[in-house]
Amino acid sequence: MNIKTKGSRRERSEFLWGWLFLLPTMAGLIILNIIPIIQTIYQSFFKTGAFGRGNVFVGLQNYEKLFSDSLVWQALINTFKYALVEVPFSIVIALILAVLMDGKIRGKSTWRTIYFLPMVAAPAAVAMVWRWLYNSEFGLFNHILNSLGLSSVNWISNPSTAYISVAVVGIWSIIGYNMVLFIAGLKEIPRDYYEASQIDGAGGVKQFFYITLPLISPTMFFVAVTRIIGAMQVFDSIYMMMDKTNPALVKTQSLVYLFYRYSFVEGNKGYGSAIVLLLLVVILLITVIQMVCQKKWVNYN
Repeated sequence: MNIKTKGSRRERSEFLWGWLFLLPTMAGLIILNIIPIIQTIYQSFFKTGAFGRGNVFVGLQNYEKLFSDSLVWQALINTFKYALVEVPFSIVIALILAVLMDGKIRGKSTWRTIYFLPMVAAPAAVAMVWRWLYNSEFGLFNHILNSLGLSSVNWISNPSTAYISVAVVGIWSIIGYNMVLFIAGLKEIPRDYYEASQIDGAGGVKQFFYITLPLISPTMFFVAVTRIIGAMQVFDSIYMMMDKTNPALVKTQSLVYLFYRYSFVEGNKGYGSAIVLLLLVVILLITVIQMVCQKKWVNYN
């Protein structure tokens, strides 16, 4: 009886201590994530009253307006275009850099620090620096083009190319973070595979495609999921680089930027909440598709 009593006390103590350690995380998750989601869903059925006084229940009117608003669908297209440029290039470049940084090179720690520095800098400061670099009159990039005898380029005021210029900033900012994740994944690959392939006469290129890529695929899926979610939420670089009078703003603004505009500039938080829920549904669909693709890839291998 004493042994059972001591065992039950120990189990209760471990149970209580376990929940005690989980409590801060659970509280943060509920307060900062779950409650705002519920409030956003609730707010999407209301419209802010005249002069910002109170909310008026409008039912599904915000969603009806959402599906007929050309700006929303254009912003959704802009978001997808940004993600299609930023995500693949940031992953490929980061993977190549990770393979190089994982090899035997001089100053490895220094190079890793240099590539990771953009992640430490404030996004607003990064966007402002790139805005000056893109300046059509006295920016560094156009100065280089003019010195080579080429004409200047409207990097962020041309509607057909502005989203690419913004995506370049995203690629430059996130490469270091992706590289660190890939380096962590490369460390998990046994060196025996590379030594055996060298004995069989395989070079660096064959080792990369037949050993590195297959074994690092779980890390690649994780990076792809996180980067797509991050790219779909792009806001700060667009907000800091694109003026309200910029002719390329309509072809560049994202769903999050549109949410900010309707919610905090025009004061229509109900319609802004509906836009955020559209973004949430799109991200969930993309995440589910990626999880299904990952499961099929694992089963195939």
